[in-house]
Amino acid sequence: MNVTREMVADQLKEYLRGACTLDQVVSWAEEVMAEGEIAERDFALVRDTVARLGVSDVAAFGLTWEEIREMLETLGYRARVEFEAAG
Repeated sequence: MNVTREMVADQLKEYLRGACTLDQVVSWAEEVMAEGEIAERDFALVRDTVARLGVSDVAAFGLTWEEIREMLETLGYRARVEFEAAG
């Protein structure tokens, strides 16, 4: 499977929606880096973003909202936040 910028954006979207945990995103990123199957189109962009996601579980790196927003913008997406009442 060749990982594309769209697939990376989908991972970030699922994380922000609460559909997956940070650990799951990190595991996915580590798997992508280990397999090295990144689409040639935007190779460096996808590689750099996935590499950053792969170390997000390390306390020294973490993952902030600002970083996610910047990653999405670099990938060609814009984050939009909506709120709804709990319960």
